[in-house]
Amino acid sequence: MCAKKRHNYKNLKIWKLGLEITNDISDILLEFPKHERFDLSSQISRCSVSMPSNIAEGSSRTDKSFRHFLDISLGSSFELGTQLLVAKHRNYINDKKLKSLEEKIEEFQKMTMGFQNSLD
Repeated sequence: MCAKKRHNYKNLKIWKLGLEITNDISDILLEFPKHERFDLSSQISRCSVSMPSNIAEGSSRTDKSFRHFLDISLGSSFELGTQLLVAKHRNYINDKKLKSLEEKIEEFQKMTMGFQNSLD
């Protein structure tokens, strides 16, 4: 009986991009109003951290289980996109930052779905 192959999450481009998005988010949250610390800022932070975290956790599982963790990561990325639109509406971020983050999130989503489809 052979052992199931596991993925090294640190070598996955989707994990690296997820981590980059998380770090970008951390930087912009420094500029948010203090009264948002336990509301929108917290929610944005948690879902951005969830993206690479679920990839890392899922990488230790079987491919079937990994797909589920990738689904969670994707869901967090769509949630993040919505929360950034709320932040833009409240004038916490400008159009340039929003566009840059949206492009990275879209690339993350495409790459993650492609990787997910490649799993056995």
